[in-house]
Order: sequence, then structure tokens, then C-alpha cells
Amino acid sequence: MNRIALFLPNWVGDVVMATPAVRAVRERYPAADLLAVCKPYVADVVAGAPWFRDVIRFDKGGPPDQRFWPVARRLRAEKIDAALLFPNSFRAALLARVGGCGKVIGFRRYGRGLLLSSPRLTATTDRWGRFVPSPVIDDYNRLAVALGTAATGHRMELFTTPADEAAADAVWQRFGLGRYPRVVCLNPGAAFGAAKFWPGDSYAALARMLVQRTGAGVLVLCGPAERDLARRIAESCRSPHVFSLADSALSLGLSKAVLRRADLLVTTDSGPRHFAAAFDRPVVTLFGPTHIEWTETYFSKAINLQKRVPCGPCQRRVCPLDHRCMTGLTPDEVFAAASGLLTRHPLPEVRRAG
Repeated sequence: MNRIALFLPNWVGDVVMATPAVRAVRERYPAADLLAVCKPYVADVVAGAPWFRDVIRFDKGGPPDQRFWPVARRLRAEKIDAALLFPNSFRAALLARVGGCGKVIGFRRYGRGLLLSSPRLTATTDRWGRFVPSPVIDDYNRLAVALGTAATGHRMELFTTPADEAAADAVWQRFGLGRYPRVVCLNPGAAFGAAKFWPGDSYAALARMLVQRTGAGVLVLCGPAERDLARRIAESCRSPHVFSLADSALSLGLSKAVLRRADLLVTTDSGPRHFAAAFDRPVVTLFGPTHIEWTETYFSKAINLQKRVPCGPCQRRVCPLDHRCMTGLTPDEVFAAASGLLTRHPLPEVRRAG
């Protein structure tokens, strides 16, 4: 194969979970041109990766050159031999076909079976045809194997750019993070919805424990929509050792570079969770309304915490009740998990230096 288009997932964390499959394709077809087709907002997740010749941004509501027909024409001009569809959308399959991709590999979902090439993969279901929660990383790997790769494994992988590292250097210098024996990052936000949030007061209590009991510096991460949340958490700690990125120039690249050099991340079930794992950094993930099984990545330095409640996991974006699945997680429980990981997995000095 000379040219392969990889239609990347539409969620930040899912792109990271697709990296073992992407790497396997690169290794199986070392001479092929790989083109990433993705939403603009996830393009920076794979920035710096050596796998792709180019990234084609596809956004139905974006600039004219990112819409369906211009992207289809671009794919036709590239003469794509095969397309690997990580998204399950009908639109992705239609774009691959209209774009003249010779072979289109994906899961048979949402009425797009006739647009796919053989083998048409099917998701895991129970005896009544209902989807069974199962690791999406395994489904992504199945796609790569269908394209002819060997077994892919589960090691996720990300890269940073010089600009990303320079931005992280500036954060380290601004807050004096190099003076701490450990730096722990907290990620309180989640694009999925408010049901994934752990209370801000609980994050603040955890931050104080980390400072007082481990001597760590604590950095609260955020996305553009979560600046106020991050700021409130840091300010409510009333500690000179707790900082936030609320007033920084935010980017996915900065988040990657910061987590690459952090000792630990405590996070909701969201994209940065997978950033940490991709850089082999320990991570405690706080699960509430979502099934752990969907995003299981088999990462050995991870602890997943979840309270089993009668109403969950409900997969709802907003809790209609009292949010007991998240409020039931106490700062003491989370600190115990975090301190255990800090003890077992110290950060290598070469990584600490940036």
C-alpha cells in the first residue's frame, strides 16, 4: 500500500487510545504515506508524532477547505489505497467512499455496512443485541489487525513539539515548580458533562493533603471553559504551593508537555488521563457516571476509583439526582491512592529536567 488514510476518533482521549493501532499500521507499512483525517480540535493530540505525512482537518462547520466536498477531493487527489475508520459515524464512511479510498475498514454501525469493505467488523453485544461495555482500545486494535498488522499491544504513545516544551518550561519557571521534590497535577474538568466532575472542595482538600503530607507542588490544569473552576480550586486552598493554569495560554500541547514531566495526575475520566498514561506517568482516575470498561487501557501505573451506586454507571452527562457516585469519593481515599503511586513510581531525573 502506498497511501493510507487514518480517520482519527472525535474525542481527545480516544485519539490517544488509538495510538497503538496507528503505530502498528506505521510499522506494518513503513514505506506508505499515512494521512490523518480528523476534527481540528484533536489535531494537536498527535502533533509531533513521526507517523503522518500530513494531517487533513475535516469539520462540517469549519472553514470551506475543511468541509465534506473539499476534503473528499483532497482524498481523491491523494489516491488513497485504504482508509481506517476509528469513528463509527456514517459521515466518515461516506467521506472515505466519495474520496475514492480503495479499501474502507470500520465497524458496521449506523447503517453504513454497504460503504465498508470486507471484513466488516461488528462490536461486542450480548445475546439480545445490546452493546456490552468493552475496551475501545481493543476495538481500535481490531481495526489495525483487519488492515494486516500484527498484534498491536496496548502501549499508548504521544509526542511533544519544541513549542510545547517551551510553554511548559515557562509554566515551571513562573511557579517555581523545580523547587519541589514532586509535582502533582489535578485535572478537574471533563468535556463530557458535569456528571463527571468531582466537587471543587474535594479537589482543594486533596491539594492541601498533597502539599502538607508529601511536600509536593500542585498544579491545577484546565481547558478554556474551565478556567474559573481551576482558579477557584487553587484559590480556595489558601496555599502558596498550589497553582493553576487558569491565566495561562492554554493548548493541548501545553497539557501534554506539563504531564510529561509531572510525577502524578489525579483526574476525571477525560482526555488528560490518557495523556499521562501515554507518557508513562502514574494516574488516578475518578469515575462516576461512566463505565470503566469502555476506557480500560491496561496501564499498570493507573488506579481507577469508582463508587458502586444503585443508579450507576448511568452514562448521563448531567446527574438528575444527588451526584452520589462522585460525592461519595472522599479526599482521603483519593490521597491514599495518589500517595501509593507516588511511592511506587518516582519520576526519572531525566524527565524531571524537562
